[in-house]
Amino acid sequence: MTGTHPTNVVLITVDSLRADAIDPYADGGHTPTLQRLADRGTVFEHAFATGNWTPFSFPGLLASRPVFADSGTIGVTESETLAETLAGAGIRAGGFNAANGFLTDHWGYDSGFDEFESFVADAGSFYGQYLAAHPTVEAWLQLASAPVRRLVSRARGGDDDRPFMDASRMVDVEHRARAFIEDRQEPFFLWIHYMDTHTPYAPAPRHFREVSSSTLGTPQMILAHARAGLGREVGDRTLSDLRTLYRATVRQVDASIERVLGTLADSGLRDETAIVVAGDHGEEFQDHGHLAHYPKLYDELIHVPLLIDAPGTEPGRVEGAVGLDAVPPTVCDLFGVAPPDSWSGTSLVDALGGAELDDEPVVSVTVRGEEVTQQPIPRDLADGELLVSARTAAWTYIENAETGERELYHRPSDPTQQRDLSVDPSREQAAAIDRLRPSVTSRIGLLDGTSADNGMTEPDGELEARLEALGYR
Repeated sequence: MTGTHPTNVVLITVDSLRADAIDPYADGGHTPTLQRLADRGTVFEHAFATGNWTPFSFPGLLASRPVFADSGTIGVTESETLAETLAGAGIRAGGFNAANGFLTDHWGYDSGFDEFESFVADAGSFYGQYLAAHPTVEAWLQLASAPVRRLVSRARGGDDDRPFMDASRMVDVEHRARAFIEDRQEPFFLWIHYMDTHTPYAPAPRHFREVSSSTLGTPQMILAHARAGLGREVGDRTLSDLRTLYRATVRQVDASIERVLGTLADSGLRDETAIVVAGDHGEEFQDHGHLAHYPKLYDELIHVPLLIDAPGTEPGRVEGAVGLDAVPPTVCDLFGVAPPDSWSGTSLVDALGGAELDDEPVVSVTVRGEEVTQQPIPRDLADGELLVSARTAAWTYIENAETGERELYHRPSDPTQQRDLSVDPSREQAAAIDRLRPSVTSRIGLLDGTSADNGMTEPDGELEARLEALGYR
């Protein structure tokens, strides 16, 4: 990388954000802010999450460690986190998570932060407990109230670009993040995690109108969620409605990021601050038969955006495969701080200066119970069968560690990964398996015998209520 180290770094993670949902990766994403970041920064074309769920991905994103590797369970209580490493170098850190119950102090994610808020306390209230038992109610109320809110907002001379009931806690997170920036104690590291794109999708009316020409709006969206939530058959019309609603939440996040960047600019910090944006995993819209993000390792859940806009670098696009466990060492490198030896990822700073990546395989994991749709999310390896994948820019190899079943896909010729090439492979396909399988075998060996008996207590009722409110029963 050319130029000097940035004074500050802002890491923005977006829950359930698949790569093709934003403009830098596909046209029509309605994300002008992220496109501007891409135009002045680096786009990693083949960035992959290390798991299909938040608790499987974030040990890599904030601690550069494989999930289960240190404690046998989800979380980073036994790992040295990015914020802890930066704190040791005297860098002030703030972390604000929009009420994802898997990213709280219980799982160790507060470690090293000077300011940390996960916005889950309200789950213990009477209203919060009701929402935990009826997880889509708040989003439905938000959608149903949209026409009234629009009239009230116009009567007051305002706009309707923010959620009325803020089911995603976007307003809270944005407010705290902007206040942290305005406090201006440099150098600083700021982490913001958005939940708007996590189901149920409940965008503000303005953003729905920005991505849709529909005149039915709210009723259409409520019906789509009702059909999906009640387990009804999801036809083409309902699927299209859900995709539209998802796109609107992506636009909502993009608008919030624009306001955060505006605060950086107003504070005179924009040109000395590096911005990193990543999805923690993707989202499925029946690409392989389901909605949301069940235990699978296909691209709709694993291929995520990764954008880095760092001062002193030229714009560019990087082709080699990268894993999200590269984010912590990259942030450290931007600050000029040495990363811990225990971290598994490698800094991407050289790639920001135009260096080519080696396209080393990126490993991702999930744990599947007896049914693909089985809940709750597994919290240790004993909760199901371990599935491990390895990817390069062109190939995906998936193996079931319990049964030995395997799959192989060539993504350039089969971007939706529908043609399994593992049976009777050609010479080229066999060579791909030979290259990728050692990474899978190595990860299986690393996790073999890890135990969840690390003294971690079960989450309290308040935290469990918030997890239920997200649909993680």
